[in-house]
Parts: sequence; structure tokens; C-alpha cells
Amino acid sequence: MTRLAAPAKLTWYLEVTGQRADGYHELRSEMRTLALADTLEISEGDAVEYRGEIDGVDRLNHESSTLVHRALALVNRRAHVTVNKCIPLGGGLGGGSADAAAILRWANYTDLEGASRLGGDVPFCLIGGRAVVTGIGEGIEVLRPEPTAVTLLLPSFPIDTAACYRAFDAMWAEGWRPHGRNHLEEPAVRVNPDLGAVLAAARAEFGDVTLAGSGSTLFIEGHHGLGSTWLTDVAELQVCETVTA
Repeated sequence: MTRLAAPAKLTWYLEVTGQRADGYHELRSEMRTLALADTLEISEGDAVEYRGEIDGVDRLNHESSTLVHRALALVNRRAHVTVNKCIPLGGGLGGGSADAAAILRWANYTDLEGASRLGGDVPFCLIGGRAVVTGIGEGIEVLRPEPTAVTLLLPSFPIDTAACYRAFDAMWAEGWRPHGRNHLEEPAVRVNPDLGAVLAAARAEFGDVTLAGSGSTLFIEGHHGLGSTWLTDVAELQVCETVTA
């Protein structure tokens, strides 16, 4: 049996720079690998199994086209893969992309453009570390590591990435223009207004708080000694202290 780490990614900033004719959005962002990771166990067979205590894991076991399935198809390999999930689903931390990238590394697959067809975060997750990511994820400019302590605030609700980009397009058509460190923050709040209330509470408490990717995870630089949870008027948030690359 082969055991693989599949570390999460943190989107340090995110700018939407355009939209291609095929509908995909072009981005410029900085991504950093997190110490938080899933673990994959690979053995002989032909199945994908998900385990873990996080919300939504059981649903993955009823899907036949997860990113792990698609990664195995891309590299034309068959195996029994057990994914032990620790990265929250729908949190903007690239858990599915991390799992797919682990499969690509196992198969010695290095084509970043091909990896981007699985998802925009997969090329970065394949390389890891710290990098500026452009295009639809295939452009990678590796940066010097800058280890940084971060505190993650994990709401109980996910944000659907596709819905977030649809909201971005609708808001753009209405005349809105993005600003700030994460161009997807306001569209994500439109998708789930509870996120706006959580952001407001977190900023009132901690000051500089950033949405990770399309959310719903928020992050704060540094360790904040919050224990395992942090309570707002809207939701109880799980707290995870970790380190970036």
C-alpha cells in the first residue's frame, strides 16, 4: 500500500482578470500550501472510498465522477484509493484538487495544462509551496517560501464555487466591479448572506480577515488562541491553526 499526503491550499489573494470565450474566468492569485492535509491510501483494486468525520464525506461515496476518479482516468490508472478527509468540503481550501493532485504525483504526471482541465487549483496543488497562479490555473510562477502562521475559521456551511462565479457574472452585468484582496468575496456573500454576517463579526473581533478563495473559510494571519471553536451570532465556526508554505 502507498500512502500519500494531499495538503490543502490557501488563496492569499485573488483577482479575476477576465473571462475567456469558453466561459472560464482568468485569475491572478497567490496560493500557499497548508499543513492541513488529506491522506490517500492506494492499493490494488478499482474503487474510490472516502472516509472522515467532516460534513459531506458520505455524499462523496455515492458519486462516480469525483476529482479522484477523473484524475485516475487522466493518467489511465486503476487502483483502490481510500481518501481520509480532513480538509473541509466547500471551504475554498482545494480539498478535491489536492486529492486529484496526489493521484497525479503518484502517477508521475507533470503536465500543468492537462492538470488544469481537472480544475483550476489542481496545477498548483501538483507543485505546492508558494506561487503566483494565473490564467485558469495553468500559469505557475514559483515564489520563495514564506512560512506564516494562520488561523482558519471554518463555517458550518459551504459555498458552491460555480454558484459564486455565476454570482460574479450577474453582479458584473449589473455594473458592479470587484475590489479588495479577494474579488470573489461579495459574490460569495450573495450566494450565502450568512457569510456576510460571519465576515462582519470576524472583522469586528480580529480586524484583517480574508475569505479563502470562494469560501466559506476565513483566515487570519497569526495564532489567535481561540480553542477549537469560535461562536458568532450566526454560526459556530470550527477553528484550525496551521502554517502556510
